[in-house]
Amino acid sequence: MAYVIAEPCINTKDTACVDACPVDCIHPRKDEPDFEKEEMLYIHPEECIDCGACVPVCPVSAIFVLDELPEKWAHFAERNAAYYRR
Repeated sequence: MAYVIAEPCINTKDTACVDACPVDCIHPRKDEPDFEKEEMLYIHPEECIDCGACVPVCPVSAIFVLDELPEKWAHFAERNAAYYRR
């Protein structure tokens, strides 16, 4: 997984990152049934192409390269992956 969405996205869910993603690997989108029930967005760890297009458009700076994910939010790497294993 190259990019991870972390804690600042919780209860924000700004979808600028969804619109910027060229491979549609950030979910749930506003038109998906999970959007209202999920408290944040998630990046698919296998579909992400490591382009970084989502990073500069995130208004809350919630998206990190895995290697630069702050230690206090390290568990968000697994949380992103778990969303796609359901």
